[in-house]
Amino acid sequence: MMFRKQKRVPYSQVESDEMILRDHLARDRTVLANERTLLAYIRTAIALLAAGGTLMTVFPGSLPLWFIGVMFLVLGLFVAVFGSWRFAVVARNMRRVGAFSRGEPKEDAAQAAEGDAP
Repeated sequence: MMFRKQKRVPYSQVESDEMILRDHLARDRTVLANERTLLAYIRTAIALLAAGGTLMTVFPGSLPLWFIGVMFLVLGLFVAVFGSWRFAVVARNMRRVGAFSRGEPKEDAAQAAEGDAP
């Protein structure tokens, strides 16, 4: 029988009354950093999509440049999907920490994080 190893979330063992202002502010900074990182992924994806589309439309007769344009389009889509996925993973982990810092019981917060809460 295989057991799935569960990731530890920072502050998962800390009660809300043990968290001080510095801890709450650090959590807020992490949330904002996650949003900035998502915007950077989106900015990079848009630049790659624009470069790929430009190469394909400006040089339609050049097969190597058209191929490079297609590769830029694929890479841009990959960057957008990966950045969105990474944002969602970090945001989910931060919501778990946020549930603990708001004083919700640990059992209810764990169920809410897994989607099993009523």
